[in-house]
Order: sequence, then C-alpha cells, then structure tokens
Amino acid sequence: MSGLYQELKERISTGKASIGVLGLGYVGLPLVLHFAGKGFRVLGFDADQQKVEALNAGRSYIMQIPDEAIAALRRQESGRRFEATHDFKRLQEPDVLLICVPTPLNRFREPNLEHVDKSARSIAATLRRGQLIALESTTYPGTTDEILLPILAHTGLRVGEDFFLIYSPEREDPGNAAHNLRNTPKVVGGCTPACLELGAALYGQVVEQVVPVSSTRAAEMSKLLENIYRAVNIALVNELKVLCHRMDIDVYEVINASKTKPFGFQAFYPGPGLGGHCIPIDPFYLTWKAREYDFSTRFIELAGEINSNMPYYVVQRVTEALGRHGKALTGARIMVLGIAYKKDVDDNRESPGLKIIQLLQRGGAQAQYNDPHIPRCRGMRRYPEFDLTSVSLTAEVLSEADLVLLVTDHSAYDYPWIASQAKLIVDTRNAFKGIAGDHIYPA
Repeated sequence: MSGLYQELKERISTGKASIGVLGLGYVGLPLVLHFAGKGFRVLGFDADQQKVEALNAGRSYIMQIPDEAIAALRRQESGRRFEATHDFKRLQEPDVLLICVPTPLNRFREPNLEHVDKSARSIAATLRRGQLIALESTTYPGTTDEILLPILAHTGLRVGEDFFLIYSPEREDPGNAAHNLRNTPKVVGGCTPACLELGAALYGQVVEQVVPVSSTRAAEMSKLLENIYRAVNIALVNELKVLCHRMDIDVYEVINASKTKPFGFQAFYPGPGLGGHCIPIDPFYLTWKAREYDFSTRFIELAGEINSNMPYYVVQRVTEALGRHGKALTGARIMVLGIAYKKDVDDNRESPGLKIIQLLQRGGAQAQYNDPHIPRCRGMRRYPEFDLTSVSLTAEVLSEADLVLLVTDHSAYDYPWIASQAKLIVDTRNAFKGIAGDHIYPA
C-alpha cells in the first residue's frame, strides 16, 4: 500500500483525521454527532446559510437532535470539535469527505443527481492527495464509478493511490429509538481494495459492525434492495387493505393473527401511502437504471403504482363517509391530522398527507391540517403552491369540522378526546381501534 494510505489509516485509527460532512440534514447531522462524539474534528458543509448559522450558534433544526447536542460540540472545553460552513473552498481541509446530499426524482420519475454532481465537482476543485471520499446518498448501481470517479479522476489524481473513494449507504431511521448509527451495521464498498480498507477503518470508529462488499455497485444495490423490499411488502398489505374493506374484514386483525407464526412471516402495515426520502423514491432509481440493460422491473413498478394510488383511495373513503352523513366533498370542512411522513418525526418529504390535501382541495373541500411537529408547510418541491399553517387542535376546531382525517398517528394526539369531539373520523392508521363510536371509519 502507498504511503498516503498508511498515513491516512493511521490518522483514522488514532482519531486525528478530520472529517468533512457535505449536507447537514437527517443523514449528515447524525454523522457529525457520532464522529465528533468520538473525538474527531468535524467540518460541516451546507449551502443553506440559515442551517449553518443555527449550528454555529448551537441550535438544532431536527426534532430528534436536541440543541444541547449541538451546543456541546461548540463549547470551548470540547475543543470546538465542530464547525459548520457554506464555504465549499474549504473542502481541501478535511482528510475525509462524506457526501450526504439529496437524490430526488424529477417530474418524470427519473434520478436527479444534480446535488451529487455538484458535490463531486466542488470536491474536485480542491481535491488533494490523501483524501478519502465517501458517498452516502441513495442512488442507482454505478453512480460512484460512473459519475463521481470520472469527475475526481479528471484532476489527474489516481484512485486507490492518490485519493480514495467508497460508497456506504445511509441507514438512518428518524424517530427510531432502538436503532441508531452506532448499532446499525454499515455496508461499505470501495473502488479499490485500499479504498475499501480505509472505508472499513473509518466507519469502524463509529459503528459496531462494518459489512464490506466487493464493489461500490454491490453496496449501492444493497441499499435499493432494502427499500424495495419494504415498498413491495407495503404495497401488498395496502392492496389487501382495500380488498378487506370490501369483504368487511379487519386487515389489522388478519395481520396480527398472521404475525403469530414464528417463521416465514414479517408483519408490514398498510397506510395512506408512502412517504420519506427513501421508500417512495429509491425503487424508481433501479427501474430507471434497469432500462439501460433492456430489463423491465415490472414487480417494482406495480408496487409503486399501488402505493402511489393510496392517497386517491383515502379521498374516496372520505367521500363515502361524508356521503353516509348527507354531506358532499365539495364545500366540506376537513381537518387533516398529521402531515409528517411517519409517526413522531418533523419531516414531511414525500408525505402522502400532502397529496391527500391537494386532492381534497381539488375536490372542492376546505382542507386544513394540524401537526404538532410541523408548524408550517410551504415551498415543497412537488407542491410549490402550498403555504399552510398548522391549526391549533381545539374542541371548537374539531367540532366545526365536517370530517377529521387521521393521516399520521403521532403519539402526541389524544385519540379518545379527539373521538369525543369530532362528528366524523376517517382513520388511515388504525389509531382509533378500540374506541367506541359509529362515526369512525377505517381507510
């Protein structure tokens, strides 16, 4: 191995390597905390100046990360192990650069890698010998080799000798108290054996188990498989939910009975549609890439179709429930509870609640929302017209609504009290199970 390899490995193993994190969101900020918590000096990069200013002032903007966790890294006695900046010319300073930027879809459901491409070009502009670059953003197999590597290699530096490049997919699950970065195994694939060894050494400092694979492509595919597995199984139970409603069968009772089998079954639960930055998006990265190989991923695309149609099904159930009580959707006052994509988080990216509100408004309903974790909703990529503010959940607000629609089952909601105040409820999460009342409809 080269002297640069040996030097960097030594710096990593002794905690002297400096870490740069590009993108200080739900993936990047936990990485900052874990590396800084192990004594590494961390420099965070983000184009959002408001985020940078908040972090340097010791404030967090993510619900699961308290202000104190950020402030502790900024105190003098901590050695000021963390600093945030929007000056990307400083990318040459860290020994290690972790890319944690968004990888959304465009309006044609094709990969949008502009943030990855921009990050790679920013790194290439300052790339120096002896740096390790890791891509953590979810993407299709081949991205590291086909996009990042050519941009970095264009500098004249050689991968595996002058600089090192790996792919290690993020496995963050916001709101999950049982699993965090430390106790979740980390998959790592390298462009060369030296790259892989350095990547394993790096993440071995902050996670309990590193899982090396043979290539960056295998690591990229492993992340897609994880999320496609969930998307397909959720589509299955969503389809069964619709059928069970027609057959007058409680789908949750069926699932709970089935999961008593100690082998060959894993419980998945239906909902109003998929949300978050992974499951609604990642499968389409693979379907897009598969076309390059003249291959149609019909099973994955069918699952995506089923899950994408769930908000329409929810609005249909709302219309039916209103109709049974002599009301039309047009002009109806609808209170939507929860627009976060999952329970007890403050993230509404790709949330089915947004699509449901849009469909309700298009149907002529007067839709408003309450979410204890998302006080305002505006400037969304797919819903640029949205400028909504969370309404206080009072007895008067609930009683005045023609229908209360539960989309996200936050723990903060007092479900018996809501049921006692609302005229009509449509429940997409089975949160009102066991609460008496013929005014509660499943969806």
